Parts: sequence; structure tokens; C-alpha cells
Amino acid sequence: MNYRKLLVGAAVATALTPLAHADGHSGERGRDGQVNIIYWQAPSTLNPYLSGGTKEVESASLVLESLGRFSDTGELLPWLAAEIPTVENGGIAEDLTSITWKLKEGVKWSDGSPLTAADAVFTWKYCTDPEGGCAQASYFDGVENIEAVDDLTIKITFSGPKPFPYTSLVGAESPIIQEAQFKDCLGAKAPTCTDANFGPIGTGPFVVTEFKANDVVQFAANDNFREEGKPAFATVNFKGGGDAAAAARSVLETGEFDYAWNLQIDPTVLAEMESKGKGTVATAFGTSVERLHINQSNPDPSLGDERATVKHPHPFLTDSRIGQAMSMAIDRALIVEIGYGAGGQVTCNVLPAPAVYSSTANDACKTQDIEGAKALLDEAGIVDTNGDGIREKDGVPLSVSYQTSTNAVRQDTQALIKEWWSQIGIETELRNIDASVFFGGDPASPDTFQKFFADVEMYTNNFAGVDPEAYMANWRCSEIPSPDSQWQGSNMQRFCDPAYDALVDKLSQTAGIDARAEIVKQQNDMLMNSYSIIPLVHRGGVSAYANSLGGVQISDWDSELWNIKDWYRIK
Repeated sequence: MNYRKLLVGAAVATALTPLAHADGHSGERGRDGQVNIIYWQAPSTLNPYLSGGTKEVESASLVLESLGRFSDTGELLPWLAAEIPTVENGGIAEDLTSITWKLKEGVKWSDGSPLTAADAVFTWKYCTDPEGGCAQASYFDGVENIEAVDDLTIKITFSGPKPFPYTSLVGAESPIIQEAQFKDCLGAKAPTCTDANFGPIGTGPFVVTEFKANDVVQFAANDNFREEGKPAFATVNFKGGGDAAAAARSVLETGEFDYAWNLQIDPTVLAEMESKGKGTVATAFGTSVERLHINQSNPDPSLGDERATVKHPHPFLTDSRIGQAMSMAIDRALIVEIGYGAGGQVTCNVLPAPAVYSSTANDACKTQDIEGAKALLDEAGIVDTNGDGIREKDGVPLSVSYQTSTNAVRQDTQALIKEWWSQIGIETELRNIDASVFFGGDPASPDTFQKFFADVEMYTNNFAGVDPEAYMANWRCSEIPSPDSQWQGSNMQRFCDPAYDALVDKLSQTAGIDARAEIVKQQNDMLMNSYSIIPLVHRGGVSAYANSLGGVQISDWDSELWNIKDWYRIK
């Protein structure tokens, strides 16, 4: 197989060296002082294995690294690895059942100890411990064994042919963690290791000097970082909290911060801010989709510890006709126009890109159809029997709670959807939750998106890299969050279909981009036809950076901060 050009427009390349430093200057590490970054959704942990939240994954990426990373163009670059393994260079077995990675020589953890293959083996064991509830477990799907052949050689053996083997220990969501630090944190103990989770030892360009959950993280340059003269910044002030508009203003108007992430605000307001001349707005399209998850389980508080678990199906949202009507009632084009502008596109798929994987089977959703939604529910016998304006199914009123994170664009979207649903006889109660809590993953909090103690929830998700195998595995039955997994898992809406699980297994054993694309489209369409997910907007990653900040290459295929080691201050 040729792994050099798998995809059009988002190729996996076998480049042998990372991107060169682009500032044209050499100098001492830390020469440019402090860089100020604001992620208005504050991280609650720096362990990406304990949270699927983007804010945790990206803040941790300053410290924790993986074997390979995906650039702003989707190229797979060697990071901790000396090169990208291929069949041609002998790194991938001819039968595709194993991949062997060689670590770069001399890489050290920030505490000065050597990175070894044993750390990679440990990371796999950590994430796949059955009592651990690892948020990134799907990245290790199909892995039968990971072994340390020697200190610098990692061999990953799969249970069958793995046509796209660049998932485990690749990308920001699957970094290598230090065995010495986490050895006593396996399984159920994982969330209790606060010191390690808040201050992981890494190989990256920065080290953690202070961590305040849901507030601020302070980083300093890693004196043991392997690249001479990098990072250019001595410290990073990584501030969380507030809202997207304030974050944008802090870069584009006041100049208080150098970089602001996820600027989900009115596009006309953002353009006005940019016109001040202090900063630049950048958009990177990848796979991010703003979507509704339709709870297939019952979130009724009266169920106690079994609330929102598969033991109790939802009283009416498991009827796909209701989900279909909810989708038909939505004017996605208006949502894009009001809330996203050039940073959004209408989508009917949970997987909108790369183009080779994008289905066209669901395009009817691009046109709002209120009358069609009403007719669909009428034909199903789901009608308003008492004249209160709310339809019922089997005597249960179609009254839903709809939650999302606190964000002006999301609250505008909520208000629009509530009105459209009211027109088809569905009553909606709106709720918004502070983003740091909603995406925080705290198993003690009732307000996380994993617990999903509501009927409908809305957020954006995407995946690292360009191959969707691990991402589409998120909707396995086994990925449903529950008390047994400490509410970790990626199948938020509690969708479960053995036929879908079979497609996940089939994809993991299928070679050839065209054949893989057909399976992925089947997976996407199965999810869409279940109406347990209702896609709304294909979102570009909209961020802003100061005009004095050089080297920035925003990636929507990995952490946006993937190349922060190359950032510098323009003199």
C-alpha cells in the first residue's frame, strides 16, 4: 500500500523531519519572554486520557507528545519518532498486522530521565485498563499488544490487518505519558492522581509550573527539550474562563493576549474587531461539527444512580421519527448566517471531511421543512390530544430539556431551535452550563456532557488526523459513558447497534481508500438515520493571534497548538 498519499487535500505524508523553524532567527531558549494564550473554556485537567474535551487535549499538548503529529495541512510528521513507518521502509508488516516505531535518540522527559519504549507500553496499559474509563480508548482499538523491543523500538501488534495503523500513540489525543509518574494511577485510581493529572511530566517544549483547575495554567520552557533554541518563549500564561467575545477582544482590540481560541461569536462583530489592526483572524476547516445529541437513555432524576444509563431507554426519543422531525424543522443555513459566517457551512453529516468520506445521502436536511415535519409526526400518530400545543407519544408529552455550554452563538442557536420545535409541537426547556464544567469530565459533577442529564445537548467535536477509523469507533456500544466507566466514554447519546459495531470491526480490517470510504459512509448514514445525532454546522476552527506573533500554523487535524515550539515574537 502507498501511505504517502492516502487522501486528496489532506494527505498523510512520510516526511522525515518536522517543519523547520520559520522565524529566520537563532538564539537562546526563552529569548522572547512570555506568550499569553486564552482559551475561554478553562482546562480542568492536563491528562487528555481523562477528558475528551478539546481544552484539555490542547493545553496538555504543550507538555505531552506523541510519536507523530498532524500538521496544518494534515501531513503526518514524525515527532517523538525518528520517521513515519511504512511498508516500504519496513516499519509496517507486509500483512499489515504490526507497525514498528523507532524513537528519536536522546529524547528526555522534563525531569531529565530518558524517554523509552517502556513508557509507550505503559501508556497503552493505562488507557486500556478495564477499570480506568479512558476517554481515548478508541485510539487503541484493534491493538493486541504493544511491546518494547528495545529502549528505542516500539512494536504494536494488531488483532488483524490494520490498513491505517497511525492511531495509537499518534496525535494530540493519544500522547505518551511517563510510566514513573503514572505507575500507581492505573484503573480506578486514575482520577485520584491529582498531582500527575494536573502536572504531567512530558517531553514537550514546556513544563507545568502552576495549575489552577478551571482558571489558569502557567508553563515554563522545558530545559531538557530536544531542539536547541526552542521554545523561543520562556513562559506561557494559559488563561481560561470568560467568553468567546471577551477572548477575541483581548487579542484583536486590547492586545492583552497573543492568541485566542475558538471564537464562536457573531462574524460581523469579529470582523469589526479585526479591523483595529492588532491581530489576525484565522480559520482552519477540518472535521469539526456542531451537532445535537439526542439522548437514547432516560435522564429522569427519579432513576437515581441508573439515570441516563442504557438500563432505561428514553420514553420517546428512541423513536427515530421524532428525531427526524426535529431535524427537518431546523434552518441550518440561518444558523450559519447568524452565528458563523465564513467560519461555518451547512452539513447533514457527522463526518463532513475529508471529501472522500463525505456522504451525500442525507442532503435533504439542508432545506428546512416545517410542514413535512408536522406531517411525519401526524402519520406516526404522535399528535396533540389535549390542545396544549404539545404532542404526545404513548401519553408522554414531547417536552425536552436542551443543554449546551454558555456561549452567545450557542444560546442564539438554542433560541432559534426552540422556536422551530415549538412550531411542530415539541416543548423545549433551555439550559446553558459554564463551558469549564460542561466539558470538564469531573465524575462528581452532574453537569458534564458525558453524564448527559438532559434530553438534548449541543457541542462541537472532531478528531485528530485524517483517517476517521478511531473517530467512527466512538459510537460502539462499549463507548457509552456509565457509572461503571466513571462516566468516561465517547458515545454520548447512548446509541447502540450491533450492526454498527460490525462495521467498526470491518473498517479496521479493510484496505484501500475507496473501500474504506464506503464503509465510513455506511457508518455515517446509519448514525444519521438513527437521528441520535443531528448535525448542524461544519465549523471551521476560528482563532485569532497578535500580529506580533510569528510561526503560528493553526491545525484542525491535531491540537491547534501543535507547533508552539516554533512560535516566536516578531521584532
